[in-house]
Amino acid sequence: MTEMAFGTVPVRAGEPVLPKWWRTIDKWALSAVLILFGVGMLLGLAASVPLAERNGLEQFYYVKRQAVFGVVALVIMLGISMLDPRQIRRLGVIGFAGAFVAVMLLPLLGTDFGKGAVRWYSLGFASIQPSEFLKPGFVIISAWFMAAAHEVGGPPGRAYSFLLTCVIVVALALQPDFGQASLVLFAWSVMYFVSGAPIALLTGIGGLAITGGFFAYNFSDHFARRIDGFLSTDVDPRTQIGYATNAIQEGGFFGVGVGQGSVKWSLPDAHTDFIIAVAAEEYGLILVLCIIALYATVVIRSMLRLTRERDPFTRIAGTGLACAFGVQAIINMGVAVRLLPAKGMTLPFVSYGGSSVIASGIAVGMLLALTRTRPQGQISDILARRGR
Repeated sequence: MTEMAFGTVPVRAGEPVLPKWWRTIDKWALSAVLILFGVGMLLGLAASVPLAERNGLEQFYYVKRQAVFGVVALVIMLGISMLDPRQIRRLGVIGFAGAFVAVMLLPLLGTDFGKGAVRWYSLGFASIQPSEFLKPGFVIISAWFMAAAHEVGGPPGRAYSFLLTCVIVVALALQPDFGQASLVLFAWSVMYFVSGAPIALLTGIGGLAITGGFFAYNFSDHFARRIDGFLSTDVDPRTQIGYATNAIQEGGFFGVGVGQGSVKWSLPDAHTDFIIAVAAEEYGLILVLCIIALYATVVIRSMLRLTRERDPFTRIAGTGLACAFGVQAIINMGVAVRLLPAKGMTLPFVSYGGSSVIASGIAVGMLLALTRTRPQGQISDILARRGR
């Protein structure tokens, strides 16, 4: 029926998987991700050494661990990018189910590692943050619900996705993890808009989010401290924000020199949440702008490809994954320059952390798979055939 309605598109019969994957993948986005990982390893060589020394470990202990995590993440990313949208949907649903159960069990089995928020499972040799793996699965299952609502006689998918979002946001806020909760809510809002939701409804949801923030400020000391610190006109130079702000100012345009920065010796999270401060101090604004350009390349290239996609699920899911990836980077860098309250969010592929880099590999692998060029996958092709 598809061929009768839209015509046929030449397909290379019997083409091997790897040549077909290479021909259809977005090479610009793939290259940007690989460069980001390389930048992360470069910055890890500087940022993680002081932490290793403080913990009495071998000098490049964390760098080696990040290399292992990174290789695993890249292999997973490349493997997932070879899947088709139907397989991505199945993988996303299964992954979401596992991550959702893990998040729900955190109050019973999780740990806070002395940070005041129960977000991790300790395995002894490593730790897992399930909320990182929840995000890509959540985007996929929400896109599936929303796409189903477009079908004649389909279920109320938008309502289902909204209820699911509320459950997840509440569960994350109770950890408390307001950063991940905000990211989930943002990703859902973007997908909801793309699926055809009216602006008035999204405005109402925004009002509910603001109301939730008001209650969180009044009933959560953790949230209130971060907001008060952000709104304060004075920055304590002995806090992480103070160290990061000073490092960025010291770096200037070209940095103080490779290995010459001092902020990595003062910041306990220099290798994770504040890795951009190390980049700004040692390499200057030039490297920071390059990093921003790499994230922008992934997001913009993906969005441009998705605008030509006619399948609702692919378009909605791809948009959610691309926006979540880009906004997480914006939040991390915004916190470092004090444009946003501290949220404890990593910089994808650049910050140290097994959960972060592997979850980013899963999400970007899904995004690369959904943005691959496929037969009959572009609206412009269909319209051109109809006009003949």
